Amino acid sequence: MTINSEKLFFYDLETTGVLYWKNGIHQISGAIRIDGDITERFNYNVAPHKSAIIEDEALKVGNVTREQIMSYPEMKVAHRELTTMLSKYVDRFNKKDKFHLVGYNINSFDNPFFRAFFVQNLDNYFGSWFWSDSIDCFVLASNRFRRERNTFPDFKQMTVAKRLGIEVDESKLHDAEYDISICIQIFNILTDDQKA
Repeated sequence: MTINSEKLFFYDLETTGVLYWKNGIHQISGAIRIDGDITERFNYNVAPHKSAIIEDEALKVGNVTREQIMSYPEMKVAHRELTTMLSKYVDRFNKKDKFHLVGYNINSFDNPFFRAFFVQNLDNYFGSWFWSDSIDCFVLASNRFRRERNTFPDFKQMTVAKRLGIEVDESKLHDAEYDISICIQIFNILTDDQKA
């Protein structure tokens, strides 16, 4: 694999609240796409870090229970498996070989949580795997719909997906694995990239 390959890391998180410095992650899902082809999909259920505050409202949104998420494997297990997977595609010691992070509303929400996840696992090398700039489908959609944004009731991923003609099963929303499949479809439409 060359460093000139297009390396996209699609991902979505489910968390125990909305504050990355206070709450934790309980699910990380996504897909790796190299030069237009999905090469790998992943889904990690993760016990939040020990000091994470768990908000009941966040669990309700994610349709999980406190007992359920606390029974998940320790986050160090997911971190180890995740970095092993990343190392198949990126040489973290090469400053020119990295993934682009891709997701929906990741700049303001997922990215800070994801960076904190690495730090909580005593890994300060997040930037060795990922470029600092992200491809946020929320921003891509904002540009696509800039002349009709006022017609949207909100700008959630589901709303944008439906406007783009993507079929959405609302009963599956807020499962990171399902949400990222919707995000990939949004990305493909907004970038006119229908290969994957």
